[in-house]
Parts: sequence; C-alpha cells; structure tokens
Amino acid sequence: MELVNTTLERPLRSKQSALRQVARTLHAGKVYRREDLAQVSNAVDRHLSELVADGFLKRLAQGLYYVPKKSVFGVLPPDDHELVTAFLRDKDFLVFSPSSYNALGVGTTQLYNKTIVYNHKRHGVFSFGNRQFDFRVKPRFPKKLTSEFLLVDVINNLDEFAEDKNQVLQMVERKLPLFDQAKLKRAVSAFASVATKKRFIAWRFSSDHA
Repeated sequence: MELVNTTLERPLRSKQSALRQVARTLHAGKVYRREDLAQVSNAVDRHLSELVADGFLKRLAQGLYYVPKKSVFGVLPPDDHELVTAFLRDKDFLVFSPSSYNALGVGTTQLYNKTIVYNHKRHGVFSFGNRQFDFRVKPRFPKKLTSEFLLVDVINNLDEFAEDKNQVLQMVERKLPLFDQAKLKRAVSAFASVATKKRFIAWRFSSDHA
C-alpha cells in the first residue's frame, strides 16, 4: 500500500513543481503571450488553464495573459503600453484616448471608452478583457502626443465626431494663433491628410491677408 501511495504522489509533486516553476517566472503587472510561457513550460496549455483557474493569471484575449497587480483599490488593469507591446510584439506605436481631443478646446466634448493605437502592423478593433482598442495602421505618427499633433489629427478624423463639424472647424481656426506655429507647421507636413493640409493652407492664407 505504501508503494502505491508513493508512486501516485511522485507525479503529483512533479506536476506541482513544474507549475510553481512557471509561476516563478511571471511578474505582477506584466502581459505575456502564450509563446512566452511555452519557453518555460513543458505543458503550456495545461499550466495556463491551471494558473487562470487559480486567479494567478487573467486571460485578456486568445493567447494573451495578464498577471494581476494589486493595489489598495483592488486589481489594477494592465498598463496600455505593456499590453499593446505584447500584442503587437513591437514598440513602435502611439496609444491615446480620443478624449484627449477635448483638451484642445475646439468644441469636442464626447467621452470614449476605447483607446486608439496608431501602429504599422495591425488594423481593427480588438477587445482585451473589458476594454476596446482601436488599432489603425498609419505610415507616420509621433512618438509622443503633442497638442499640435492632436489639432492636426482632430481635422483628419473630423467625420468621426458627433459634434457639429462646421463649429469645430471655426473653433480650430480661432485657436490657431495659440499654438506653437513651428511645431504646428511640422505636424501638418508630417501627419495631415491631403484634405487637412488644404484646410491649414487656406487658414494660413486667410490670416496672412487679414
């Protein structure tokens, strides 16, 4: 009887040891792809299922997992840059909320529950947990948000807003002198669509002859 018990306990101990070994490689607040964990697990799908069942991991999407990080307010969501980097397997992107346009003071007031990601690889709306990310392939975008870029981008995306478009355009024209003109010129040159460039040229021509 003792021999039978010992024989049964060995694979159980081995299984627990393998799972602990995988768990020890994970860090709170980090996002992992399945292939990342396959490098440290000899039974990755089983280990993932067990870690999710235990609450040690949260599944964000197919093949994408998050190690919950806790604060005094509860479990924190994954950092946007951490999540997008893992999803794209790339660090060349710009992530921001479209609510950022509201800070320009040009009449946009909508609040959005999605996050925009300008990048070179993926296009489409993806859900991670209970959040939506709108991935848009763009040839160029800045490394960091600036008010000048946002002003150009709000005109690029004018048709997406629920606000009165003519009113937004009037507000943008009125606010133009408040922006750094050199930075704005560079932003228009680098990031504006053809239609947006024509608007800024017309506004500049109008101001030069006012």
